[in-house]
Amino acid sequence: MGGSSSLLPREALGEYQELTFLNKQEILLAYKRFSELLPKEQRENARSVRVPASQILTLPELRANPFRHRICHVFSTSADEDDSMSFEDFLDMLSVFSDTATSDVKSHYAFRIFDFDDDGTLDGKDLEKVVNCLTGQGEAQLSSTEMEQLIQNILEESDIDKDGTINISEFQHVISRCPDFVSSFKIVL
Repeated sequence: MGGSSSLLPREALGEYQELTFLNKQEILLAYKRFSELLPKEQRENARSVRVPASQILTLPELRANPFRHRICHVFSTSADEDDSMSFEDFLDMLSVFSDTATSDVKSHYAFRIFDFDDDGTLDGKDLEKVVNCLTGQGEAQLSSTEMEQLIQNILEESDIDKDGTINISEFQHVISRCPDFVSSFKIVL
């Protein structure tokens, strides 16, 4: 099989560079990694094939991420709700998690990942799921009293309009005060 660039047309490569925060080398590496998730007979058509979420989740960069299933869900454009990804979905995901993505883009997608019920707000249930993902199950899991107190504290700090939820603007305001957020919100291939 030839090099990855021979399977990725030059015009597509240029378009991907314009539409993402990735450079040519990063796009070619992404294409190679995406293709490797496919059976050998489908690799030449990697731009037109969807990879099941179960395959995407085998990537070491995602395997250890506590939000891996949400990440696949948010970046998948699958109409079947199976969270499979096209190459362009995969590229979008890598672009958002790249070092060069803006903090606005990163915070927008972080909000979507944390919005477990996809209703456009972070409520107590979403926040509980976020905390559980971050603390894991078992000994580190918070008691119900500790969880309630933590969620109350988060809402007191973040819920500017006091409606009991955090909207995207409130979330971005909080994130703007966390300079480490942008540097920690990444996946490097």
